[in-house]
Amino acid sequence: MKRYVLIVAGGKGLRMGHDLPKQFIPLAGKPVLMHTLECFYRWDESADLILVLPEEHQSYWKMLCRELNCPVPHSIASGGDTRFQSVKNGLSFVNQPGYIAVHDGVRPFVSQKVINECFDKVTEYGAVIPVVPLVDSIREKETDGESRPADRSKFVAVQTPQVFDSRILLDAYRQVYDTAFTDDASVVEAAGHTIYTVAGNVENIKITTPFDLLIAEALLCNPN
Repeated sequence: MKRYVLIVAGGKGLRMGHDLPKQFIPLAGKPVLMHTLECFYRWDESADLILVLPEEHQSYWKMLCRELNCPVPHSIASGGDTRFQSVKNGLSFVNQPGYIAVHDGVRPFVSQKVINECFDKVTEYGAVIPVVPLVDSIREKETDGESRPADRSKFVAVQTPQVFDSRILLDAYRQVYDTAFTDDASVVEAAGHTIYTVAGNVENIKITTPFDLLIAEALLCNPN
């Protein structure tokens, strides 16, 4: 079955406090986004890689690819006003049945093991996401400003790639957009499908703040 990877990169870098969108910030001489792209190319050179970028960022990205001799073949879809619309635009590049991973462009440290696990399980379950356990204590906030402790063992933090049978994901994205759609799993679940979870890797951070960038630099210096 054909394997697709949609890498969604629509961030504006506001939390990063940087003029450059976060996906383009240099990390060890290459933009974060290029590290992410190369991660999936190392995993499977035959997979169709589809990069979803805002139109206003595409010429800059192509210039970076030329200057840095990016070796990864990929298609470019235009981002939308919401992540939902961006993914929907990327799905227009899916031209035959298969399995589709949707991944955040600023998560360059997903492990090959996690990617393989997601794609292995999707053949059986149809919708698979990686998760990691919470390590901090958590509390549930009340509307009056008070809070109460919650059992963290009942909760997990969700990562990407989120991997789906193409028929399930394409059908789910025919729904009307809802603000409750926080990721692809929530879209698919709203369409009536059950989500299966696998263990993620803690290094698979989403680089959105200056502190995250420091962690990313440390991970590149100490990959093991």
